[in-house]
Amino acid sequence: MEKRAVEVEIRKSYLEYAMSVIVSRAIPDVRDGLKPVQRRVLYSMRELGVTHDKPYKKCARIVGETMGKYHPHGDMAIYDALVRMAQDFSLRYPLVDGQGNFGSIDGDSPAAMRYTEARLTQIAEDMMDDIDENTVPFRLNFDGTLSEPEYLPSKIPNLLINGSSGIAVGMATNMVPHNLTEICDAILYEVDHRDSPVDDLLKYVKGPDFPGGGIVFYGKDLIEAYRTGRGKVIVQGEVDATEDRRLIIKSIPYGVNKADLVQSIADLAKNEVIKDITDIKDESDRNGISIVIKVRDDDIKPLVLNQLYEHTALESSIGIINLVLVGNQPKLMNLKDLIDSFIDHRLDVILRRSQFRLERKKERLDVLTGILTAVEHIDRVVEILKSSKDADEASSKLRNEFDLNDRQIKAILEMRLQRLVNTEQASVRSEIAQLQTEIKDLEEIILSEDRRIDEFKKEITEIQKKYGDKRRSRIKFRGITERTMEDLIPNEESLIMLSYGGLVKRVQADEYRSQRRGGKGVNTSMKTSDSIKSMIHCFSHDTVYYFTNTGRVFKSKAYEIPKKSRTSLGVSAAAFLKLAQGERVTEIMKAPPEKGYYLILVTRDGSVKKTAADPVFDSKSSGLKIITLEDDDELVSVSYTAGDKNIFVLSSKGKASVFNTSEIRETGRTSMGVRSMRLNEGDTILTAFVVNSDEDILSISEKGYGKRTNISEFPIHHRGSSGVMVYRDTERTGRVSHAIPVRDEDEVILVSMNEKTIRIKASEIPETSRVTSGVKLMDIDGDDRVIAAAVIK
Repeated sequence: MEKRAVEVEIRKSYLEYAMSVIVSRAIPDVRDGLKPVQRRVLYSMRELGVTHDKPYKKCARIVGETMGKYHPHGDMAIYDALVRMAQDFSLRYPLVDGQGNFGSIDGDSPAAMRYTEARLTQIAEDMMDDIDENTVPFRLNFDGTLSEPEYLPSKIPNLLINGSSGIAVGMATNMVPHNLTEICDAILYEVDHRDSPVDDLLKYVKGPDFPGGGIVFYGKDLIEAYRTGRGKVIVQGEVDATEDRRLIIKSIPYGVNKADLVQSIADLAKNEVIKDITDIKDESDRNGISIVIKVRDDDIKPLVLNQLYEHTALESSIGIINLVLVGNQPKLMNLKDLIDSFIDHRLDVILRRSQFRLERKKERLDVLTGILTAVEHIDRVVEILKSSKDADEASSKLRNEFDLNDRQIKAILEMRLQRLVNTEQASVRSEIAQLQTEIKDLEEIILSEDRRIDEFKKEITEIQKKYGDKRRSRIKFRGITERTMEDLIPNEESLIMLSYGGLVKRVQADEYRSQRRGGKGVNTSMKTSDSIKSMIHCFSHDTVYYFTNTGRVFKSKAYEIPKKSRTSLGVSAAAFLKLAQGERVTEIMKAPPEKGYYLILVTRDGSVKKTAADPVFDSKSSGLKIITLEDDDELVSVSYTAGDKNIFVLSSKGKASVFNTSEIRETGRTSMGVRSMRLNEGDTILTAFVVNSDEDILSISEKGYGKRTNISEFPIHHRGSSGVMVYRDTERTGRVSHAIPVRDEDEVILVSMNEKTIRIKASEIPETSRVTSGVKLMDIDGDDRVIAAAVIK
């Protein structure tokens, strides 16, 4: 017994095991594209005579033949390999024709091998053509009683058209299938341009072609896989969105379990991850895949489709690792390497086949030459045969008299005398001439690589004509664009509400139905001790800008603000904005509709500033400073204008001043403002905004009264004037609380301190003069008061 350290033995044994797995189990041979178990199954079926034109044979018989003669492993491992080669959803070009239940794309298991039957497909038979002509080396089987091929002569580029996958020790392979027509075109090009770069082959190989179709994205990762042998490809299932409120999945990515996909979509709909799916049904049959998804509305089909691609296996990334065995050594190969290896393999097969055939034809020519000699001297040959005691004597006499060799003498002696006598010299001479021509041709093939290449090209052209078909996977010649949150989130009409306490929430606009003027409104809670300061109308994909009391601006997407119900609380703006200590949001707004606008900033103490809007809204920074403030002053109002417009400034005591923005000199982003309106002691700026000539001013009081006044009713003053009275503080109306610009087609939302909200049409509010008290817009109870208003355009 030999003593050995444990670590040495483990290292040695594990290395042997690893090499066994790599060479004899998991990695395909570059020449025929098969793993040992696949090769042995196909060879056993050929030996059994189970060809495509013969009756099916029980799979149990095939498995037993393979296991007993060539593959001494578990029967289920052999059966699994057999089954996979018969599945048209696993192999682009199946090598086995199965009869019975061979599993399904839903993950159903195949029937037991005693029930199923199989035979070779014609393409698999072509992989073994000429195997009996010494085209490939053979080796002894596991018990040394039989021989088996080390690889198949395969005239089919199986590795490229069917791909392969396997996990070895410390390495793995995952090769995708391709279209045979495209691969044959690439091979025919490469055999004439062996020095060409790999990119030249991409003119012919458009991309993977999967058994189940799908959409293949031709991007840089796929090109990298073709260039280096390692990369990935993005595959999407094809979806028909033409039917009313339906998305019909017509194909799914390679390797995806259809039943699992349907279940995952149903779960996402149930858990409201995808909210707009109303029903899902799998209507797939023998004619193909058809998963019908019903959606709420046609308009949201693109959104639902993006969500399906994002959250399910309807879009999959398939890693590509072209790891193959080259002379029992694992090697990573690019597309050119794989094609070159196949070409070299076939040229070697053609050479060996030609050598074998040449030898056989020379032997036949030798025999025919002897037979012709015998026929030419038939009388003497017959006389020798009659006079000889035995075969040895006859052989000796024939050799001495006609100078024949052993092979020729044996052929003559084995012929029946009647056949020898009746053989015509002309037919023998004709066959000899034919053989001489064929021998010459074979000798040329053996001596000339160009001739071997011609033979190879003929074979590839025949294979292409015989098995070539249309591509199943559709190619998109671009990289898949990275989906943003906008692709996955509905672009809903929304209201963004800001409270005095700095709470923000997003509410779907349709939660507020239009009511007639004077209605009581509906609840819109923020917080018991807080109330709404301002709100804007926008859509979920819009960018919202937050202006703070300290003169800074922050931004976020509207969908980043938590979506709430009408009656729920908001969240602190400080939760998603990096506000400083004591800093709070005082104004929210959307960006201007186009470039070239100016921002008009107004502070509580009456300063006004005009600065270019583009640097503010285009900045990638959040927390940008936009105005320098006096001590104890703060920013209260922000609006924008495209040119010189009138600006309406309203104070808390009901006075308003209208002046043109041309009176405000444009200054830099961090500069201070100038006086907008002269304020009395204790008065502050309530709001300010740019107003167009076709807009009216809707003034709203604390107690729900409002009036719509044409802008022409307000005299145009110079900047810094005291303004005119708009609303007097009376017991019936209360103090002015807000003012907004409106048109007839607009709608207005009012919010009260007690969290009541009403949505009314601007056209229902009568137009009155500047000095009137207005009409009741909202029924206010007790100590409640209106504290916010917004326009829906």
